[in-house]
Order: sequence, then C-alpha cells, then structure tokens
Amino acid sequence: MTARVDPAERLLDLVIALANTRRWMTKAEIREKVAGYGDSASPEAFERLFERDKETLRRLGVPLTTSTHAVHGDDIGYRVATGGYALPSVELDPAEIGVLSLAAQVWEDAALGAAARRGLTKLRAVAESSAAEDLGVVLRLAGQGGVETEDRFEVLLAAIDTRQAVSFTYRAASTGETTKRQVEPWRLITRAHAWYLIGGDRDRDAARAFRLSRISGRIRTVGEPGAFTPPESLDLADMFAARSGEQGTARVAILPGRASALRSRSQLVQPAGATGDAPSGPLADRDVLELPFEDAESAAATIAPYGPAVLVLGPERVREAVLRRLRAAAALDRDTAAEWAPVVAPGGEEPGHG
Repeated sequence: MTARVDPAERLLDLVIALANTRRWMTKAEIREKVAGYGDSASPEAFERLFERDKETLRRLGVPLTTSTHAVHGDDIGYRVATGGYALPSVELDPAEIGVLSLAAQVWEDAALGAAARRGLTKLRAVAESSAAEDLGVVLRLAGQGGVETEDRFEVLLAAIDTRQAVSFTYRAASTGETTKRQVEPWRLITRAHAWYLIGGDRDRDAARAFRLSRISGRIRTVGEPGAFTPPESLDLADMFAARSGEQGTARVAILPGRASALRSRSQLVQPAGATGDAPSGPLADRDVLELPFEDAESAAATIAPYGPAVLVLGPERVREAVLRRLRAAAALDRDTAAEWAPVVAPGGEEPGHG
C-alpha cells in the first residue's frame, strides 16, 4: 500500500513541477506525475483535492496561471509564472559580506555555530574572489580538541538547568597554562564578541568567567543534579575588571578592500598612501587601524585567518600570538603534504607505475 503523502509535501511537489515544466501541464499529467495525487480514490476526489490545493497556492501568493491550447484539446494547462515568483539574484559587496561574517562570529561559540558556518560556506561559494576572502574571520587556525563548540554550549545549558557541576580543560589567556577545572555553572553571557561561562570555580573557591573558545576537549558533568544553588545576583563588572590587564588595542595594517569584518570592529587611523605615522616601504599601500581586544590570544584568533592581508604592527604580544598560529598552520600544511607525497621506489619510479 502506497504511503500517504503529507499535504505540505504534495503542495511543494506541485509548485516544483509547475515552476519547472517546459510546457503547460494538464490535470491528467498532474495526477500522474505529482506525488500525492495519483492515490486519489476517484476522479471526483482528485478534482476536489486539486481545487483546494490551487486555492491554497494562490492564497500563499504563488502565481498559478492557466491556458488552453490546441495541443491539449479542451483541457486547461497549468504553470507557475516564475517571472513573478522567483527571487532576484542577491548581490553582496565585500562590506556587506563582512557584516554577515561578523554576525556569524558571534555564534562561533554557540549552538548555532554550525549553521552559521554552513551559511558562510555558501556565501564563499557564490561571492566574488575579493569578497570571499573577507570570510576568513570565521576560520580557526587553532583546533578545539576535535569537539564542536556548539556541543559544549548545549552541555552547559543543560548543566545550568539541572544545577550540576562540570569539569573541563581550560587554557588561561594570561599564561597559556592548561589546567583541569571543576565549575558550578551559573550563567552563559556574551561579552566582546565571545561567549563566557560564569560559575563557581571549586578549586579556587571563587566566582570566575571562562571563555568557551579556550575550553579544549569535552565538557563532562560531575556529581548529581541539584548540587548547588546559583547566587541571586552577580557583580560581572568586578569579575571582568580582574581581566582588564589582558585588554588592549592592536595596531594593524590592512590591504585596501580586504578584511571588512575586522574593519567594522576597528578604528581607521591612517588611510593607505597618507603621510604621518603610516607604514613606509612595502607597507605604504595599507590602511592602518586600531583594533580593541580582550586578550592577545583572542586577538590572534581574529587576525590570523586573514593571512598576509592583515599585518600586526603592535603590541608585540599580539604579533607573537598571531605568528604562533600561522607557524602552526604552516607546520600542519607541511605535515599533510609529506603524508600525501608519492613514495619513489628504487630506480626513480613510483610504486605501481613500473
């Protein structure tokens, strides 16, 4: 017995058929070729079903048109007028793509991170080359332990809801030291384009803020649900004040027309070709901007994906952090190339080509 086709699926199949047919489709052809109509109990049942679907499509704004033609005899032909239905081509300039890229970066540590990356991948596929290069802001040169960050986000939300402690490996921004932490999760907040877990650090017996992008590996629950009671109020200002020593402003030199998302977060100091403190020599063709940052590692994570399009003029700790990421990426590229390099057999021939 043929499975019943869902009404929404039947309507979608009808629209697809009528929008892509090269000639008018008669009712008989629709009943035969469009899923959901062929199992009508009788011609009268098909007529009633098709009339309801036509009315539904017209209420939805689908331009269903009819015509009579000698080739159809007395039958009426149906089509969807695609000229009044198809959406126009969407053209985005580099600045607009940069804004979309920046919006996606807000979700890089959240549950919609995968969807944001898929959307930007599609933009990269259809954008012009210069605009597509601005999407580098969402690429990460530092691994996240092979675990999707959105999975961590969901684990933390569940732990906050059930009041269950969690444990994870965390890299400190100031020292780069990696330690195991056990935390009572209280809240998830956004600050300076990143997500933070606010909670009670059991090892230090104090409230702490943990940036999700600095968590490596899996987040695991510890103990039983209902193990703690979150504080009714939190002084986030004091909590983040302790981190103020890590904050600063980086001066970067960017090629004109590149890194739109980065530019939207920066302040132009000197346009390319201007006199004054602008870079000289081979850097004279770059705009100089100032980029505020929370810490050197987060700044490097934002800057490094742009590669040679963005150069760090200072401070030195940000420059070194960017170089570390680029060197790691270069080493990974060399290792991958070596792994896939052909093995040359004695005599100078590759195996299998003798």
